[in-house]
Amino acid sequence: VQLQASGGGLVQAGGSLRLSCAASKGTFSTYSMGWFRQAPGKEREFVARISWGGALTDYADSVKGRFTISRNNAENTVFLQMNSLKTEDTAIYYCAAGVDYSRDAYTYWGQGTQVTVSS
Repeated sequence: VQLQASGGGLVQAGGSLRLSCAASKGTFSTYSMGWFRQAPGKEREFVARISWGGALTDYADSVKGRFTISRNNAENTVFLQMNSLKTEDTAIYYCAAGVDYSRDAYTYWGQGTQVTVSS
């Protein structure tokens, strides 16, 4: 599975962005999908995940209530709607695909998209 993340950019604190991750055709609908982020000087961290059918979702405490993960299996795409953005959300965001619905077992990774939140 090849993943292509997009939608990052520069936004003011309190604003919103919607990230997209398009997957190559094939077995996208059989994979759980996740979003991760890595801020400068920090380790990559889990942000959100969604099960293959979309029935299950999970969020890091730091984004719960502000971010929403969703997917469209017909279009091989997963989304991350980010609202009420904070400066601490600044990071490179990565999408990932895996067989298991987990926070840390992902096989395929996208290239990342930069999100910068200004004060």
